[in-house]
Amino acid sequence: MAAFTCTSRPPVSLRSESRIASSPSARRIFAVSHESAGLRIRLSQSPASLTSKVSRPRRRGVVCEAQETTTDIVSIVNDTTWESLVLKADGPVLVDFWAPWCGPCKMIDPLVNELAREYTGKVKFYKLNTDDSPSTPSKYNVRSIPTIMIFVNGEKKDAIIGAVPRSTLTSSIDKFL
Repeated sequence: MAAFTCTSRPPVSLRSESRIASSPSARRIFAVSHESAGLRIRLSQSPASLTSKVSRPRRRGVVCEAQETTTDIVSIVNDTTWESLVLKADGPVLVDFWAPWCGPCKMIDPLVNELAREYTGKVKFYKLNTDDSPSTPSKYNVRSIPTIMIFVNGEKKDAIIGAVPRSTLTSSIDKFL
């Protein structure tokens, strides 16, 4: 999950591959950097500089940066921690196999986080990024994502493939409580 941290500091100069785009109102100017995957950063300018044809705008004020954060209560598991967190866990464990580029994974993510809050103390919830940890998904024959698997005492009990409704997930979880 990406969060934006905004701080007031001296501006960082844009790299040469950045492009400047103006909004339709021509009052706001944004820098769109290629390495930021399209993140739009507002550039503060004086009204006089908006009318002049300056190739490099003056920037000042607030700078925002995207950062990876984990604000949900679902923990991260990987190939290294798989055995200790999932296979040796007491009670039911739900693992969400996902990837950052996967649209359906992003659709189901808020639901998984909501269920993690609802089932706190009853079920452990983990997320495994299939791009970062490819051996565990291949061991369990994960062919599509999102795939959600439920393990009880280290044994795979159920698998749900695709972005499914809440009722499908809750009925699968409730079977193992």
